[in-house]
Amino acid sequence: MELRLLPRRDALVPLLMLLLLLVVVVHVHATPRLEMVVTSSAASGGGAGTTSRARAAPAPAAACASWRLGVETNNIRGWYGIPAECRGYVSGYMLGEQFRQDCAVVAREAAAYAEGLALAGDGREAWVLDVDDTALSNLPYYADTGFGAQPYNATYFDEYVANATAPALREVLELYGKLLALGIRVVFITGRHDYQREPTVENLRSAGYHTWEKLVLKPSSLGSSVVPYKSGERQKLVDAGYRIVGNMGDQWSDLVGAPEGERTFKVPDPMYYVA
Repeated sequence: MELRLLPRRDALVPLLMLLLLLVVVVHVHATPRLEMVVTSSAASGGGAGTTSRARAAPAPAAACASWRLGVETNNIRGWYGIPAECRGYVSGYMLGEQFRQDCAVVAREAAAYAEGLALAGDGREAWVLDVDDTALSNLPYYADTGFGAQPYNATYFDEYVANATAPALREVLELYGKLLALGIRVVFITGRHDYQREPTVENLRSAGYHTWEKLVLKPSSLGSSVVPYKSGERQKLVDAGYRIVGNMGDQWSDLVGAPEGERTFKVPDPMYYVA
């Protein structure tokens, strides 16, 4: 008969405490906390602002992908810059094949929806398109300013708009052509200001958008909030007898607020947030 000595209860307590400590340490290191880039109030006005970044180890790509999902689904709101740990991830996404594929999915679904509509053929069906990072890509500007990691510089962006060199987001440009072929009128409603009309018209045409029903720019006298302005302009379209069959933008503020349109489509954009 073999005798086995069992450990005393008071000897098990330190062992259990050690195991619990190991579990806590592993959990903390396995769950990175993404620190948001906080922009100062001075930066929001377009001047020389400061940016506070967390001193943390780079977050795994999976954590940054989850953050981007939260942004695209509008679960993460009111942020002023990308998480400090995700700057490399965002730049890789925007310059890589995944962004192109994501845009292609949006454009393909929008085209399929438009082609399936029973159009009246009276020229009153309208499709609303945003301009910045929807019809036109501002990736050259954001590539030069940290893909959203640096504070927004209104002066520099105004210079970028004035140059009228933004390329088309090619998937949206292809959709634009299909909409015109179907007889759907395209209406641009942009957050750009009215004093930027001339370079905006020049840029749209040079990028391939040769015609449109209306180009609505934001009056300089209006406040910063986009939702009341864009929803109000859509209401004017409805009041004028247009039927908004589609509405596309890169920000949720492009799409919410009645009348939204019969269906909305969001182009991916993890670089900035517009309320």
